[in-house]
Amino acid sequence: MKVGVLALQGDFREHSNALIACGVDAFSVRRSEELADADALIIPGGESTTIAHLAQTFGIFDAIKQRISSGMPAYGSCAGMILLADEILDAAMGQKTFGGLDIVVRRNAFGRQVDSFETELEFKDGFPEPLRAVFIRAPWVERVGPKVEVLASVKSHPVAVRSKTLLATSFHPELTGDHRTHQYFVDQVARPALKKVQ
Repeated sequence: MKVGVLALQGDFREHSNALIACGVDAFSVRRSEELADADALIIPGGESTTIAHLAQTFGIFDAIKQRISSGMPAYGSCAGMILLADEILDAAMGQKTFGGLDIVVRRNAFGRQVDSFETELEFKDGFPEPLRAVFIRAPWVERVGPKVEVLASVKSHPVAVRSKTLLATSFHPELTGDHRTHQYFVDQVARPALKKVQ
């Protein structure tokens, strides 16, 4: 399996390193021809409006949106969660998303940069030990659709969710050295979705 990491802005290098540690063929995606080589895609943290703007500038926005709507597995962390959401509360003027995940997110829900924090999370789907989670100007999920599963929450707010082909987290697992979230995406989201397509 070849996993592309959207490399327009944000912490894409850390995601690539985490995927490589999971034994996955990871590479940067900036253009449509690179996206075409990807079986799955990771959308990193960063600034959601900037990533969306650059995706349009590079002529890749519509291609990503189409691939996701066609069932390409994708994982978004922090800004990536916002970009996978079907609806954003407190969105910037004209802000666009790739969509595909039936959730409503609130941008910067946990506060500004100075309000960043780390905590231990219980991850619902088979992690025997708590997950160390880093939240930086993080969103949270206000509403989930009927086909979206909540995997982890902070103070009753969902911070990790999944559908059959999409995974999103408010936090940054790529910054902790714990690769279980990336392994979960590869093994429990991406590979099963790709097997159904084959």
